[in-house]
Amino acid sequence: MTFPFAALVGQPDLRLALLLGSVDWRLSLLLKGDKGSGKSTAARALADILPAGAAFINVPIGTTEDRLLGGLDLGQALQGKAELKRGLIHQAHGGVLYIDEINLIADSLTDALLDVASSGRHYVERDGFSSSSDSSFILLGSMNREEGELRPQLLDRFALSLHVQAPMDIEERASIIESRLRFDADPEAVCASFEHEQQLLRQAILDARLLIPTIKPSGEILRQISEKVTRAGVRSLRADLAALRAAIAHAALSRRADVNAEDIDAILPLVLHHRAKASPNQTPKPPAESSRPSNDGGNESGQGRLEGQDRVFPIELANAPELRVNLADAIARGRTAKAKQHDAGPCTTSGAVAGGAELDVIASFKQSFRNTGRASLKSEHLIFRTHVARSGVRFLFLVDASGSHTAQQRMSAVKGLVAALLNSSVDAKDEVAVISFRGSKAEIVLKPCRDAEAALRVLEFLPTGGRTPLAHALELGGSLVNTNSLLILVTDGRANVPLNGTDPWQDALDAAAKLNCASVLVNTSQEVSSPAAMETLASAMKAKLLSLDDLSKESLLALAGDLT
Repeated sequence: MTFPFAALVGQPDLRLALLLGSVDWRLSLLLKGDKGSGKSTAARALADILPAGAAFINVPIGTTEDRLLGGLDLGQALQGKAELKRGLIHQAHGGVLYIDEINLIADSLTDALLDVASSGRHYVERDGFSSSSDSSFILLGSMNREEGELRPQLLDRFALSLHVQAPMDIEERASIIESRLRFDADPEAVCASFEHEQQLLRQAILDARLLIPTIKPSGEILRQISEKVTRAGVRSLRADLAALRAAIAHAALSRRADVNAEDIDAILPLVLHHRAKASPNQTPKPPAESSRPSNDGGNESGQGRLEGQDRVFPIELANAPELRVNLADAIARGRTAKAKQHDAGPCTTSGAVAGGAELDVIASFKQSFRNTGRASLKSEHLIFRTHVARSGVRFLFLVDASGSHTAQQRMSAVKGLVAALLNSSVDAKDEVAVISFRGSKAEIVLKPCRDAEAALRVLEFLPTGGRTPLAHALELGGSLVNTNSLLILVTDGRANVPLNGTDPWQDALDAAAKLNCASVLVNTSQEVSSPAAMETLASAMKAKLLSLDDLSKESLLALAGDLT
């Protein structure tokens, strides 16, 4: 028994988005938000107000391609009958297909899901068999942004999106908890008390579905939608189409036969949330010339000199090697070193089912024919393919933006280096995060995401000046490390802000020793005395030490081959 949709407290935008999707199944919906904000509860509650018999299919994170999209029915094949087995995508027809943590499933599966969600028809071409069938469903995806983002190309395929946050109002939070406690104590009684409201919602959805085909938006409405989408800086025409469909659905829910400006204003935030350029990880505004601090004053640098205050240096174009060419055995990473696995294609095993393996139908039939002279499968003839799993790398850039760089006016070159590494190394499956450290602390200026362009925009207007909190930067970088991380620290090594004790340099070495990932240390200092200290820091990090000048000469760097 699910929590009643009518009993949901607060979250008006979430309830509106779910109702729009229930009226027009083409309005796929992505819910972003922190854990415990009610995303899953609301998604499951939707199923109970859909027409009778509507399925609610919850797709597990570890689902296989065959289970989701359909494939050969192994049970029938072992009996000599070659038939395709329907997948979860078929079972969801007419109902809801819900994927919690959708950002953690394979991109290829997400692509296939979104194709079907927009077309309403699914085509299966597998193992020499083909079939097609109607498959229209409400696609709901939810995700926690701290665990990684979807690729921008996939984000755009969702018609609607919103950020779900738990309310901070004390009374509202208490009301939510009270409502949940009543449901847990007696779910049947709570559902019965809201049955009348639930029935009204069911009827409203049915009426709106019947009204949608009769609504013909005017040319003026189309122009208004295009104008608002264009003003938001969105190029994709999917936004215009999603806005039109959502506005029609909104009008239908309001029992009106025409679309007006109020419908557009009500749904536009849901359409633009994941598409508009002005998002938290997008372009920061450059400081105005009049508001930039002058260079008359000074901040103390690591060597006791007075350096210029905050300034913004442009990016200087540079070339850099690819950070994933080939790990080889040249770089020892101590506790994180792993033997390189050469991707020689899929491995095959025969006999019993191998965990996580995929049945190779053609090879199995050939094996059966060779052994028995007949193309009839038996368990001992089955051959499975085991693919080497490949995942993206999380590139963590720790960029020294302290006053020492400002004095040397090398920040343009430093920014150029980071930009060049991004362009040469990061692909669609990778994540990028940028940490800037200056003044009294380090800060995450770009959370892990798959938008390399966002990192470039952050770098463009990254201010510099002040002291060098190197230890804090290393500690903060360590908090973002996952199993497939590559940390690139770009600094001149001047540590002058303590973290725990009174010795800033020792604090930095201690923080470096706690890192547990592949690392690169890029020395941007021009001073002759710095190499010994930088070698000590590189040793603590288990990092490959390179100089800014070495990288600018496009020296071949073998680093992340075993991470992808």
